[in-house]
Amino acid sequence: MIGRIALVLVVGFLGWAYQAMTPPPPKICGTPNGPPVTSPRIRLKDGRHLAYKETGVPKEKAKFKIVLAHGFRSSKAFTIPVSPEVGVYFLSFDRAGYGESDPNPKRTVKSEAMDVEELADQLELGPRFYVVGMSMGGYTAWSCLKYIPHRLAGLALIAPVINRWWPSFPADLTRNAYDQHLVQDRWTLGIAHYAPSFLYWWMTQKWFPSLSITQANPQMFTQQDKEIFQKMIVVGAHSDFEDETRQQGEYESLHRDLKVGFGKWEFDPMELSNPFPNNEGSVHLWQGHEDRLVPFELQRYVSKKLPWIKYHEIPNAGHLFVFADGVGDIILRALLLGEEPTNLST
Repeated sequence: MIGRIALVLVVGFLGWAYQAMTPPPPKICGTPNGPPVTSPRIRLKDGRHLAYKETGVPKEKAKFKIVLAHGFRSSKAFTIPVSPEVGVYFLSFDRAGYGESDPNPKRTVKSEAMDVEELADQLELGPRFYVVGMSMGGYTAWSCLKYIPHRLAGLALIAPVINRWWPSFPADLTRNAYDQHLVQDRWTLGIAHYAPSFLYWWMTQKWFPSLSITQANPQMFTQQDKEIFQKMIVVGAHSDFEDETRQQGEYESLHRDLKVGFGKWEFDPMELSNPFPNNEGSVHLWQGHEDRLVPFELQRYVSKKLPWIKYHEIPNAGHLFVFADGVGDIILRALLLGEEPTNLST
C-alpha cells in the first residue's frame, strides 16, 4: 500500500515537474491563433520571417546605413536620436522571437549575425554597412564582429551585456563584479548558463524572485535612468516595455535571449582580431560608469584586451544614457565621422 502511494506521488511529481519546465507553444504572428502581422517582413533562407522598420533619411539619399540591434524587452521600435544633417538611414528589426519576427528554436550567437547579414542583403544595403547593438543586442554586435567582419563599415556597442563566462575573464574579476548584482539576478544568470532547461520554470515560478529587470525592480536603475524612462513615457517613446515585444511568448523572446546571451558561446570575444587593420572603419564601446545592469569593471577589462576598440566610459551615466539629450548624436558622430567626443557627461 505504502509503495503504491509512493509510486503515485513520484509519478505525480514528475508530471508536475515536466509541465512546469515545458514552455507553452509560441503564438506565431500571422497564424490562426497568433497576433496579426502589421509590419514589413522578409523571409529568411530557413523559412523564418524577420520584421523590420526603416527610419531616418531615405535609403537612397543616406550617407550612412546602420542596422540596429535592440536590447532585452525591446523591439524594432528602438532607434537612436541623431541630427538629420548627419544623413543616417536606420534599419531596425525584431530579433528572433521578439515582436513580429518568428521564433528561432535553433537560435545561437552565430544565428544573430546571419540574420543581420541576410536582412541587409534583402534590403540592399550594399557590401558594407554599420551595426549598432544596444544592451542585450550587444551580443548581436559581437556576433557580427566574429562572423561577418567583412560586411562591416563600423560598429558600436552601447552598454552591451557581458557574459561572465567568457574564458578570458579572470575568475576573481567576474566574481567581484557579479557580487554587485542582486542575488535573484545571480541565480537567474547562473541557471541560464548551467541549467537552461530549468530557466522557463525559474522565470515563471512564484516562490522566489527571478530576474529583477522583468519585475521593474527600481534598485536596478539609477536616478538618471528613471528620469530618462519617465521622459520616454511622456513623449510616447516607451515601446521597449510594451507587451507587443513579447506577444509570441516570453519563452521565445526573453528566455531564449537569456539562454543564448549567457550560455556557452562558440567563441571568446576577447580573442577577436581587428576588423579594420588599415583604419578603414572603427569599433566603439560605450559604457555608463553608474550602470547597475552591466558592470563597468568588465567593460574596462574587455577594452584592455582589445585595444583596437575605442572605449568611452561616461561619468554619472546609467544604462539608458543613449537616450539622454544629445548623446545619440555624439555616439553616431564618433562612429560615422570620426569626431572625438568632448565634454560627454550626463
